Amino acid sequence: MHPSITFSGTTLHLLPEKAIWIAETSTLLIADLHFGKAAHFRKSGIPVPEPIHLHDLQCIKELIGKYTPTDFYVLGDLFHSDWNERWDHLNSYLSSFVYTRFHLVKGNHDVLAPIAYKQSLFEIHEKPVELGNLFLTHEPAEKIPEGKLNLCGHLHPGVRLRGKGRQSLRISCFHLGENQLILPAFGRFTGLSLVKRKPNDQIFGISGEKVIKILSHE
Repeated sequence: MHPSITFSGTTLHLLPEKAIWIAETSTLLIADLHFGKAAHFRKSGIPVPEPIHLHDLQCIKELIGKYTPTDFYVLGDLFHSDWNERWDHLNSYLSSFVYTRFHLVKGNHDVLAPIAYKQSLFEIHEKPVELGNLFLTHEPAEKIPEGKLNLCGHLHPGVRLRGKGRQSLRISCFHLGENQLILPAFGRFTGLSLVKRKPNDQIFGISGEKVIKILSHE
């Protein structure tokens, strides 16, 4: 049983796949896929193996197979940078899920030409999306409408856990504030930024196939 957060009657299930499932609206949400980043690095002469992205696509497939969402939202940074052949591969791969609508709330890395987005299977949202009592953005919103919970990404939140001796481990996490929930980066090729926890914040770390509430961390 995965932990969940209930906000004004809406239950958000925090998944170890670094996603959120909302059963009431049949909606899955992820953030920061950064697909195509490996190819972007290779163009710059940095050898990064492509299978790192294939794992992400397989994870998306398994999520859709398990939850059969009506809507699938990516909260920004779907594709890492300018066009490469991985963009066409991504759209081709997702086109097989004919009963799911795909949405992109654009982020700072979503800089493809308008024609690329127009010809994609994604519904493109240039501005924040209000989904019931949820306020969907890429970067954490500075002004959140009253009565809304801001779901966002961008920061790639993580925590460092300390063990015995000098042992430590950095893991991805969900970071819940008063009216804001920051999602972990979905893509494997992303990195982490350690969260700065305020007194009433809640941190949910992702360890293997579990999401666990973190009571204390560095």
